[in-house]
Amino acid sequence: MKTKDSVSENTDETSNPSHPRRLSRRQLMLSGGAAAAFTIVPRHVLGGAGFVAPSDKITLACIGFGTQAIREIGGILASPDVQIVAVCDVEKDGVNYLEWGKNQIRDGIRRLIQNPTWREGFNHVPGGRDVGKQIVETYYANQRGREHYKGCATYADFRELLEKEQDVTAVKVMTPDHTHATISIAALKKGMNVMVHKPLANRLLEGRAVIETARSKKIATHFLPASPGASQK
Repeated sequence: MKTKDSVSENTDETSNPSHPRRLSRRQLMLSGGAAAAFTIVPRHVLGGAGFVAPSDKITLACIGFGTQAIREIGGILASPDVQIVAVCDVEKDGVNYLEWGKNQIRDGIRRLIQNPTWREGFNHVPGGRDVGKQIVETYYANQRGREHYKGCATYADFRELLEKEQDVTAVKVMTPDHTHATISIAALKKGMNVMVHKPLANRLLEGRAVIETARSKKIATHFLPASPGASQK
């Protein structure tokens, strides 16, 4: 531990021509030498090509995690610009969900999380908030080469999610049609960007309310139609 005397001693030593000149940290900062000594390198440069710094990612909450949401989750998880941090669904484990083909959803999840025996012996369609959490965290663990990853919260009520998840920058709404407008407006009022599946609302009045809220908040939104409309004239 340095004392006042030792500091004085060092000052005398550096001023003595018989000794090589040594700068203290304070002298370096005051002389402006720090500008030459340190260079701030952006995180994406250190991470290499394609790396997105955590601070630059879109933090996404998925509201509604049924079979259609599961079909689309792979592309979102694979996007380096997006980090899914929360899942919301009234269903916990998908007991009441339906699918188009036997084990179609389960087999898709198996491929996504690279686990060929996932949910072996389960007879109901997977879906809901707990399944969503498992998919998200297993995918990110595999992506990072880890055995485990934790970082996806679950909610049964979208209002609780919007209130508690202060760091969420965007939500993807894929719930029953009659709830699209209510959830979208609530998220927009929290300052979150909204991506919502068709239809925007079940009633014209509600659809207009979503559009007007987005305009008044000057927030970017994205509407997902049934098709790109390329064949429509």
